[in-house]
Amino acid sequence: MKTKVLVWLVFFVCPFSIQAQEKFYADFNLNTETTKEINFNEANTGIFISKKIDDKNEITNTTEYTNLKIKYEAGTYNYFENLNQFNRIQNKFEISHTVSDATKFSLSVTPTINFQQNLGFSDVSVLGSFQFYQKLNSKLALNIGMERSTVFGSPKFIPILSFSGKINNQSSLLIGFPDSKIEYSNNERNKFSMSNSFNGSFYNLDESVAMYDTAAKISSHQMTTSFEYQRNMDTNWFINFKGGYDFDKKYNLLDENNHKLYDFNTGNGYIFSIGIKYKQ
Repeated sequence: MKTKVLVWLVFFVCPFSIQAQEKFYADFNLNTETTKEINFNEANTGIFISKKIDDKNEITNTTEYTNLKIKYEAGTYNYFENLNQFNRIQNKFEISHTVSDATKFSLSVTPTINFQQNLGFSDVSVLGSFQFYQKLNSKLALNIGMERSTVFGSPKFIPILSFSGKINNQSSLLIGFPDSKIEYSNNERNKFSMSNSFNGSFYNLDESVAMYDTAAKISSHQMTTSFEYQRNMDTNWFINFKGGYDFDKKYNLLDENNHKLYDFNTGNGYIFSIGIKYKQ
């Protein structure tokens, strides 16, 4: 019940300022990943709002809710079958400042609440990033910075480095860490992309599990290579389909200090997702 109330409050507050904003979108996505003995099913919804303060400064706010359900093959993980449903509420606030036509930087703060069913203050973590963007020439730009993220399954500081640019009027390229992507659009309604990203997450447990009385959280991370198709249905509505494969998949049980207690040995798996977006 507490979860439902909080989720409704998060999404109820946001629309009050939409009319004063310059950019807005809301989306909903269903994702599934199948490994040998464990299936991961995730539902995610989010609201993005952006506003220019003046010619040099812009603020954005992104609020997301994620529900993760885990299904274990019968008889394989008898002690862990109650680790089957988790929640995350996350709010990213970012401010970007333009120094010149070629230079800008951004700072973000992202409080996140990762919990099983019972939400508590100890479930709150703070992520964030600082990034510097420099346009090197008419076609190439450099992005460098540092972020505290869950790319490797728990909050850690990692470097950010990427090069981006337009190949031609129809194609663009991003190469770097933790994300790389190539995009192609043959017209205004179709967009195709291939991406490679390092990504992960963690969720705090309500209580320890049998055999592991110091267990405090579950953690997963992987490298995902995927192909995505996005279709612009009309001026405001978009749908997208994504399929791919997770390499070097890790799903572990951790203690409070992120020491590994148990490795589920999931192996790699195929992923598929479908989503819808409203944009104005």
